Amino acid sequence: MGRKNLPDDAWKKKLTSEQYRVLREKGTEAPFTGALLHNDKTGDYTCAACGQVVFNSDTKFDSGSGWPSFYDVANTKAVKLAAYVSGGMHRVEVMCANCGSHLGHVFNDAPDQPTGMRFCINSAALDFKEKK
Repeated sequence: MGRKNLPDDAWKKKLTSEQYRVLREKGTEAPFTGALLHNDKTGDYTCAACGQVVFNSDTKFDSGSGWPSFYDVANTKAVKLAAYVSGGMHRVEVMCANCGSHLGHVFNDAPDQPTGMRFCINSAALDFKEKK
């Protein structure tokens, strides 16, 4: 899947207003409101903008943070990480490597998980493809 670059008006037509705000404007959905927060089905989580698989259900866990959390990515080439400082806080943004959409943030505060990482991802940034 090649990198997808669409003009803003095309993204606005393709995505819901909430998806556009999160994925393209780097927004965050309110905690405990996302449709995929309590999803416990087996399958793949894909970028809602371009469809690339970014996370799998086997690495999803309940972090209590209010957003779907994963301790690892589906594939290291599926996401891009970018460190930045905002309001004096150091954060690491998680983006889809295919289309550049904002997915959420990653933190190294999950000691009970194999990687120690918590990928805190917006439900609005994801679609779910169930495996039967």
